[in-house]
Amino acid sequence: MKKVTKIEENKTPQANGKKLRVAAYCRVSTDSDAQAESLEAQITHYENYINSRSDWEYAGVYYDEGITGTKKEKRPELKRMLADCKAGKIDFIVSKSISRFSRNTADCLELVRKLLALNIPVYFEKENINTGAMESELFLSILSSMAADESLSISENSKWSIQNRFEIGTFKISYPPYGYDWDGEQMVINPEQTKIVKQIFAYALSGQGTSAIARKLNEDQVPTKKGGRWNATTIKGILRNEKYTGDCLFQKTYTDSCFNRHHNHGEKNMYLAKDHHEAIISHEDFEAAGRILEQHAKEKNISAGSKKYQQRYAFSGNIICGECGSTFKRRIHYTAGTSYVAWCCNTHLADKDACSMMFIRDEDLKLAFVTMMNKLVFSSKVILKPYVEGIRNGSSDDSLRRVQELTTELAKNTEQREELQKLTAQGFIDKILFSTETNNLLSKADDCHREIEALNNTVSSDVSKVTAATDLLHFTEKGEMLTSYDEELFEKYVRQIMIKSRTEFSFGLKCGLCLTERI
Repeated sequence: MKKVTKIEENKTPQANGKKLRVAAYCRVSTDSDAQAESLEAQITHYENYINSRSDWEYAGVYYDEGITGTKKEKRPELKRMLADCKAGKIDFIVSKSISRFSRNTADCLELVRKLLALNIPVYFEKENINTGAMESELFLSILSSMAADESLSISENSKWSIQNRFEIGTFKISYPPYGYDWDGEQMVINPEQTKIVKQIFAYALSGQGTSAIARKLNEDQVPTKKGGRWNATTIKGILRNEKYTGDCLFQKTYTDSCFNRHHNHGEKNMYLAKDHHEAIISHEDFEAAGRILEQHAKEKNISAGSKKYQQRYAFSGNIICGECGSTFKRRIHYTAGTSYVAWCCNTHLADKDACSMMFIRDEDLKLAFVTMMNKLVFSSKVILKPYVEGIRNGSSDDSLRRVQELTTELAKNTEQREELQKLTAQGFIDKILFSTETNNLLSKADDCHREIEALNNTVSSDVSKVTAATDLLHFTEKGEMLTSYDEELFEKYVRQIMIKSRTEFSFGLKCGLCLTERI
């Protein structure tokens, strides 16, 4: 029998006299001072460790600070390291342990396989494993599973500890909402921010929408908690936050077994701590503001959890390309050191030859909307009034008249609530009377909405057109010209925008009218 001697291949670049370009990966799961010191120690260790080897060339240290290891998608430095590996900048990777590399078994194996496909081994110091020398993934799979189990155990212990503090009322809110500060032991009132919180609730109780309130605060240059600008979502969050009444509702969100965060709609226990801290807003005002928010949602035909709440921008899904019929997508364009928001046809983005429609500036769409609304305000008697009468008289259905009456009643109801707030602010009406009258008006508004909804379900589609047209007519008859774009008005009155060209837009209104604007 012939004798055969196997000569192992040399996978390292050293066969060509080249040094291995070695990088290290570190991670700490929290951004505490102790962990920061640990991270600094790891970075220093790897710099010295790699530079001490004459056959290695230092290729950098990649580190994620204060980030969980359960999901690779949430670790920017790990992603950057992988990109550098694909770019051929790294030949070998060193990591302290499997748990520092990943606490998710599937992710760990996937990462190792990707790196081996690029001929880049990983060395785990604690376990003394070199993936380039492994004949099987079994050992690595077992160890990474142990790391995953350890992560789950830590998570469960942490959840138990937090839930226990919920139950006995000792949980500490280290990052309080706007209007409060943390003194190391409890939430305390921030005097300057408290004034703004009270102002926000006063605006809301007067019937103003969240977008209008945000716009006023931005005009007054009032900074948010993080120094940014106000938006409708932030205002809504404040108006719905029970902490301003002095109470605390714990476990409003929870994390599932896949480490994804969810709103708690009854899946987990919740814990209400009464008089947890000093209140800024009374329970009566807080509840009244909540009812007004619900009322506004009903007026815009929005229900909680609906698609409208999930869309981040009012224009999303409502801009239609006049050339190909596709929707438009929001993009940020950069030019000459500045940036601006634009909306682009999805078909054009995918294939320029399939659709030639160019992008539209966000500010142009908003300007066109403001111009259209002001034209309606100026000529409501010429356009809207005859239109409403034409729809009503053109149908034999008596329900249309009832819908118009109910819509008119709702408009008056809103005006009465606004007047009540003004009188209360001026001191002519006390808060008890204000709350009583406001509750009565809100109850009547609910009855009107229920009747309109019932009519919508039983009669022709003309009912919804009459409702929208009558509501728009009442708004324009006030004669108040818009000075800037109002997102709530757009959502309330516009169904979609058809883009005919970069300078010509057609607004399809919910009342059935279609109005074209050119800029």
